[in-house]
Amino acid sequence: MSEPVRVDKWMWAVRLFKTRGLAAKACETGRVKVGERLLKAASDLRGGELLDLPFPEGPGTRTVRVLGLIDKRVGVPEARAACEEITPSGVTEQRKIWSESRALRLIGDQGRPTKKNRRQIEDQKRGFFE
Repeated sequence: MSEPVRVDKWMWAVRLFKTRGLAAKACETGRVKVGERLLKAASDLRGGELLDLPFPEGPGTRTVRVLGLIDKRVGVPEARAACEEITPSGVTEQRKIWSESRALRLIGDQGRPTKKNRRQIEDQKRGFFE
């Protein structure tokens, strides 16, 4: 049986977070859970557990199943083999809407949005929060 791995190391190794520091920060804020139990960065992770964790950017919580324990950053194929994304489709749809509305806000270097852009942003926000 393989040895347990620190939660922050695993989340970084399977590329759920860009840096190990961001993974540790997510744990510190109390947003990483296994069931109802909050995890600290140094908590041991075991195979088969279901993790609820925040997306690195934006709203929502993703659910990931631990399939393999790795503590070194590896290539994408190996990283995908170590975890299984089981986030509900509703959360995925909300993330898509959020990212599209964010992209609309970041269009061009014009600074303040035009009236047309403002209307598009408001339409996106209404769809996201309803």
